[in-house]
Amino acid sequence: MRFARFKRGLCLKTVDSCFQDLKDSRLVEETFTVDEVADMLDGLQTIVHSEVESELINTTYTNVLLLRQLFSQAEKWYLKLQTDISELENRELLEQVAEFEKSEFTSSNKKPSAELIKPKLAPINEGGSELLNKTVACLQEENEKLKSRLKTIETQATAALDEKSKLEKSLKDLQMIQGDQKTDVNKDIVELENKVAALKCQFEKTLNDSTANQKFLEENLVTTKHDLLKVQDQLSTAEKELEKKFQQTAAYRNMKEILTKKNEQIKDLRRRLSKYEPED
Repeated sequence: MRFARFKRGLCLKTVDSCFQDLKDSRLVEETFTVDEVADMLDGLQTIVHSEVESELINTTYTNVLLLRQLFSQAEKWYLKLQTDISELENRELLEQVAEFEKSEFTSSNKKPSAELIKPKLAPINEGGSELLNKTVACLQEENEKLKSRLKTIETQATAALDEKSKLEKSLKDLQMIQGDQKTDVNKDIVELENKVAALKCQFEKTLNDSTANQKFLEENLVTTKHDLLKVQDQLSTAEKELEKKFQQTAAYRNMKEILTKKNEQIKDLRRRLSKYEPED
């Protein structure tokens, strides 16, 4: 309050000096025209507007810095603060503040009203401070553990991502190799199918040729058997005719007579010999 009162006083003195400068510099004649008065007022307005605006901006920034200090301390002690912006325009509270200012900074002996006398906050004792410090220390320790754990998890996640990348690369390489092998296998299968088809055609051709040859040989065999039977029949007929012709020859008849005589002689000799042989 004292600092704000001091800054307000400086601002008012500056405004007063603006008017005084105008009086000393421009009000040197007895009469002025309307344009001259308007020009003086416009210049004065510009100067006062600039001074007041500068002071208001400075006051705003000063209040922001003050609040920043308070919020930093509250954040350090893990405090939760709540504000009500509507209370800043409460006329009753503003009047109480004005009365408090008068009672504090005027030389009068007027005592402030009982409503303005507010109880002051008692300082935090050592026990509460120690407990709060321990709580903060525990929280900081837990925070450090969480940070360490998070760092470990990040390291594991990075390692897992690297391993995943390696596996994906290996999988792609394997798929490419399998694709090449599959292409080679397909080519081999096609070649084998072509060879099997060619062998099948060749076998069918050979089988057809063999069947034709077998049929031809069978026909030749039948023809040969017929020719053989015919030749055998002709040979038998020729033998019979030859034997018949031979029997009709003189030499055959003479030989037959001689053989008949010899047979008779042999039979006679056997009869004779049988007479001289002893009986058993």
